[in-house]
Order: sequence, then C-alpha cells, then structure tokens
Amino acid sequence: MIKKIHHQRKNHLLSGILIAALLTACSEPVEKDPTVKQPPKVPGEVFLSANSPKKAYVKTANLSLSQHPLLEPLAGKITYNEKVTSRINSPVAGRVISNPIALGTQVQAGSTLLELDSPDVAAAEADYAKGLADLTLAQKALNRQQELFAGKAVSQKDLEQAQDDFNDARSEKQRAQDRLKNLHINSQQTDGHFSLRSPVPGIVVERNVNPGLEVRPDLDAPLYVVSDIKKLTLLMEVFEVNIGKIKIGQKLSVVVPAYPNEVFPATVEYISQVLDEKTRTIQVRCDLPNKEGRLLPGMYATITINSDPKDQAIVIPLTAVFTEGDSDFVFISLEKDHYKQIPVEIGLRLKNEAVVKSGLQANEQLVTEGALMLRTEEEVESDSKKPE
Repeated sequence: MIKKIHHQRKNHLLSGILIAALLTACSEPVEKDPTVKQPPKVPGEVFLSANSPKKAYVKTANLSLSQHPLLEPLAGKITYNEKVTSRINSPVAGRVISNPIALGTQVQAGSTLLELDSPDVAAAEADYAKGLADLTLAQKALNRQQELFAGKAVSQKDLEQAQDDFNDARSEKQRAQDRLKNLHINSQQTDGHFSLRSPVPGIVVERNVNPGLEVRPDLDAPLYVVSDIKKLTLLMEVFEVNIGKIKIGQKLSVVVPAYPNEVFPATVEYISQVLDEKTRTIQVRCDLPNKEGRLLPGMYATITINSDPKDQAIVIPLTAVFTEGDSDFVFISLEKDHYKQIPVEIGLRLKNEAVVKSGLQANEQLVTEGALMLRTEEEVESDSKKPE
C-alpha cells in the first residue's frame, strides 16, 4: 500500500514538471522562420536590409546635365585695365610747390594732381611773350614797307623782305603758343607754374611724389597712377595644346583666396598672337568687372573655363567613383535600399569632380558617398554564395 502511494506521488511530480516545461516553451519568443525570403543575389547589385546601419553612410543625388569644365583650373593674376588707366609723369622739370593729391582720391579727367615751379614753363612763357612782341614789331614793319612801296619809296625787294620777317615772326609766335597749349597753360600766364592734371577719371592708386620733390620727365616710376578699379583685367597663361578651347567672348568663372566661396564672372577679351617659347604658353586677357571694388590689382585667381551653355554633360563628385583595373565604376540607386554597380567613362578628371562621357543618364540617382562601402558589401554577398 505504501509503495502504491509513493508511485502515485512520483507520477504527479513528473506530470507537473512536464506541464511546467510545456508552459515555459510556450512563453519563449518564436525564432524567426529561416524560410523567410531574402532579396535575390544579383551580380553587381547590393541590397541593404531595412535596419542596416550602413544605410547612414550612403548618400545619393539626382543627376542632371549642366555646363562642364573644359580644362583643369588655371592660375591667373588681376591687373589694372589699361583702357581706363593712366601712368602720369610730368612733361617738364620743376619743383613741387603744392601738397600732392592723396592716394585713394577720386579724380575726374582734368583734375589737378600737383603744381610745379618749372623753369621749363617759365622759358615757354618767355618764348611766347617774345614771339608775340616780335610778331607785333614785324607787323608794323610790314605795314610801313607797304606804305612806302605804294609811294614808290622802297623797292620790291625791301617789301618782300619785310613780308618774310613777318611770316617768320608769326611762325615763332605760333610755335611758342602751341607749346603752351600742349602743356595746358593759358597764354596769359606768366608765373612759371605748371599744373599736372589727370587725363582720365578714376582713383589715385599709386603716388610717388612728395612736397618739394624735384621732378623730371625722364623719371623711371610715374608720379601718379590713376585707374578706374571698377574695371579690371585678368591675365592668364594657356598652354598651346589648350588654346583651341579658348575663344573671344567666352565666359569664365574666377575665384580669389580673399573670397573662396564666391565666383566672379570674367570674359575673354584678347588672345595674344605670340607664343612664349620658354613656357609654351599664350597670354589671354580677360575683362573682369569689379563694381563693388572688392577685387584688387595684384590678386591671384583660380580660373575655371566652362563649356558653351549648349554643350552640357553630367558632372559627378570624385567620391562617387571607384576604380578597378583600368575601368571606373559608380553605384546608382534603383529603388529603396537597392543599388547597382555600373561602369562609366570619365573625361576630364579634376580635383574634386569628374566629367562623365558615357555611362550615366540625367535623372538617375547616383550614390555620391558610400560607394566603396557598397562595393565591400557586394564582395561579402558574393563570398557568401560560394560553396563551402
């Protein structure tokens, strides 16, 4: 009887353990069904799972056609526009007796820059005064000879001599007057002073004169440089192999270190007809507007030569390109989390971007960042398909 009761208790205990095990099994989460369908493995294509952390490193951009660079960026230098610039020297010797006009002063054509006490001007004024007096005397002598000749008191020869003397005096007076006129000196002036004037409007950008300085016409440096700095010139040297891509009237994009995030427009104005045999380059002059006056002569510039507006191509960042062997590749996005590797032909390759000759179309979604990561993911998927 005791054995029977013990056996029954043992059965009840085993039943309880079995029931508890079943309940515990039911309470545990169900493992994922290994038969859930995965995206098909296609060579050259990559699928990222919806919760993949790698998605954060992939960035895409919509492709479009645009103007594209024709050459690698060129170095250039900004200079004065010679059409609106004047380097001014004194045409006469003398001593500065006024306070020369200051740097940065806005002047008009004809504005006085400085005044000189000039022996040359004094001599020119004296020559004019003498010429005027000699002409007056010669005129009187001629009138007298004409009266005497009319009364048959002098010969024809005497009259002709008086006429010659008058003509010579008139020529000398005209010569002296023209000299004053060339110096912009009034014929009534007699003080020997000379006013140096600006022939063009603009700003005084250089000054090499001080009060009391003795000046001469043959000084090496100009006394003043006056220029309209709202109109500048950009100089660049182009290698002969690239000169065929430069045309008069072509638009350029200019960047200077002072304003690295701003682009200034320029236009090709003149292409030199002479090749520098040492550097094998040709100088190109470009018109560079400077309405706000922020650009300065002497600044260095980086110049981008773009294609004609009608000549458009796809330009992509170099971060999107990876190379295998002799070929270049990129990834495009086919749909969400689905990417495809395609070969491209690169034309001009620049520092941060490249011009695509073939392989891409407008409106495709290009992977601009994360291409190498996708390539690595593709290799992992390919290795996982190999038999063990």
